[in-house]
Amino acid sequence: MSGFSQTIELARNQASNYHIFIPQNSLQEDTRAASVLQDYFFRVTGARIPVTVESKQIQSPGFFIGRTALAVIDKEINALPEEGFIIRSFQKNILISGRGKKGTLYGVYAFIEKYLNCRKWDGGAASIIPSSTLSVPADINEKELPAFRYREVYLPPAFNDEYLDWHRLHRFESVWGLWGHSFFKLVSPATYFTTHPEYFSLVNGKRKPMQLCLSSEAVIKITVDKIRKEIADNPEASYWSVSPNDDIGNCECDNCRKLDEADGGPQGSLIHFVNTVAANFPTKKITTLAYGYSGRGTTKTVPASNVIIMLSSIDAYRSRPLTIEPTAGAFRNNLVQWRKKTPNIFIWDYCTQFTNYLTPFPVTQFFKPNIDFFIQQGISGVFEQGSADTYSDMPELKAYVCARLLWNPTDNADSLINTFLEGYYGKAAPVIAEYLSLLQNKIQSHATNLDIYGNPVNNHTDYLSPVNMDKYSQLMDKAEKLTENDAAAFQHIQSLRLTQEYVYLQQAKFFGKDRDGLFVKDEAGNYITRPGLPNRVERFTAMSIQSGVKELSEGGISPEKYASQWKEIFHTKPKDNLAANAKVTLVYPFAPEYPSKKERTLVDETPGYEDFSYNWLCFYEVPMEATVDLGISKKINTVTMHFLEDARHWIFRPSAVSVEISDDGVLYRKLNSIRHTMIEEDYTVNFLPYQCIVNDTARYIKIKASNWPSLPAWRYHKYKKPMIACDEIWVE
Repeated sequence: MSGFSQTIELARNQASNYHIFIPQNSLQEDTRAASVLQDYFFRVTGARIPVTVESKQIQSPGFFIGRTALAVIDKEINALPEEGFIIRSFQKNILISGRGKKGTLYGVYAFIEKYLNCRKWDGGAASIIPSSTLSVPADINEKELPAFRYREVYLPPAFNDEYLDWHRLHRFESVWGLWGHSFFKLVSPATYFTTHPEYFSLVNGKRKPMQLCLSSEAVIKITVDKIRKEIADNPEASYWSVSPNDDIGNCECDNCRKLDEADGGPQGSLIHFVNTVAANFPTKKITTLAYGYSGRGTTKTVPASNVIIMLSSIDAYRSRPLTIEPTAGAFRNNLVQWRKKTPNIFIWDYCTQFTNYLTPFPVTQFFKPNIDFFIQQGISGVFEQGSADTYSDMPELKAYVCARLLWNPTDNADSLINTFLEGYYGKAAPVIAEYLSLLQNKIQSHATNLDIYGNPVNNHTDYLSPVNMDKYSQLMDKAEKLTENDAAAFQHIQSLRLTQEYVYLQQAKFFGKDRDGLFVKDEAGNYITRPGLPNRVERFTAMSIQSGVKELSEGGISPEKYASQWKEIFHTKPKDNLAANAKVTLVYPFAPEYPSKKERTLVDETPGYEDFSYNWLCFYEVPMEATVDLGISKKINTVTMHFLEDARHWIFRPSAVSVEISDDGVLYRKLNSIRHTMIEEDYTVNFLPYQCIVNDTARYIKIKASNWPSLPAWRYHKYKKPMIACDEIWVE
């Protein structure tokens, strides 16, 4: 009969005559795979089938797991690549066997998902649908092979061990003996800099503990000895990173410079150094980062055969696939250069906004074209960096789709997304799909650049405008109503809604006394905190903690600290400014990367907070010379400002500040001036007050805040200049 397929009945009415057979000399991984299958078989059918060591006297039908006698003689199984697996039915038996430590386990989870109809959507418990009967096709013959030999999705679900195995992902702690930016893990400045500054980079004529001197024989010896010891302690690790720190400061000594000049840049001395180290460990894979100053390919030196280049795409916006995104041009060019030198390339990619984890950052639709591009370019490993183990914008969807495509890039991305939405959001799936579509539509219509170092305030006029946020919120209301009787799906929507709440709260601080701000006028015409806002912050904090938000940005504050900051805001009464919305004229332009409200930032009656990218007007390299026109002469008691000090972002107190007043805008009377000295090394964020006593009448106020001619030596950066930032010119 056409289309008819025979089936094998595995269980009925909570009973089964099946066994799970493992090899006589089973590996620990085989035993674990058998245990996983036994557990899920019981949870679905109610039948607990025994795990038995295979023997010649086997009578009952069964699952043959791992390198059983049947698998050992199977040529196709023996030809599988590392982590590949086969699922095959024969007679009434089922064979699941794979290569390497995880191949068989991956095959078991594939069987559990496809034939037991279980799902692992996130880091919580798997989704299971009990069934009184269980049958599978009698003609199963499946083979799966990994598309990439290294696959990692650095998002919260992947911090669950079972999620990792279910979706066939890796964790760098498990496969790298030494990971990431490793120079100071190899040669520590705490140990060596005082006695041997020559081991470290010569920068601007002075030895500094920023990077290593890569032409130093002593540094090579220390590095080799360190790796040899680490390998002895962790012989199972697959990869060892020999990579620059996450900073500038490549060594400019004569020997390093010669190597760099021969290879088109600082990547020259790096690859020479890495090759020298790798020669001592020919059976190990040594990785290094093509990132920042080492991003470009070498023009001459070829990486050794056991060296892997991990190329970063950090400078690209995420609004389009990497194949067509204009800001990814340098990444594409670097990839072309490296491919001319080596086939051993991994990609370090990004899918979150590091500065604001809870900002809507819809990039899931780009995983497919990006991964297709990586396959076409011969890439053999991908590290997709998200928010690590802290909850962020839709990490479950991103992790699921990316993991599936890293294993099998031929999967249909739209189908993967729809499958996830239906399984995770239940009846609200169509609404969440509409939300994602609307988000993407608004990003495209506004030509928004999604920046991994962006801010939801910067997008207050485009895809995250208050008008658009209201539309998103209406969809979340609809989704909540559809899932009122589905506790799990309702909770998932509550977590998703955190991103909208976060944008609302951040923008409320930015808008201040303006529409949609945190202050409104009461019946008497006085500004008060928007009613309900404190409760909204409280709910946001509680839901953030419940959803697993540990920090709101990379290395940033916790939800509890965020709530504490809001309490300070609520306890601070809004101030009136005699210069509110006055005309401000600048002699020098503000930093265009951080426009805030442009000149109005200085007279919008809104204070600045710890994030310099909004509510502060920044001046990069140039001074702030601002003239405020009050419109008419007014009695002025004081003029007050706050300047930001945030050395991590190269923002320092002004070198000098002065205030002048005028009646006609031509003749000015100088009232007060102060000079500062540059601070010693300190990365604390400070708000430095400056107040000038006036006690006079004037129409014009001129503020001069001088910038520094250069960065301090302890915060030197070849491509940065000093910045000053002012939040408001308060006139009282």
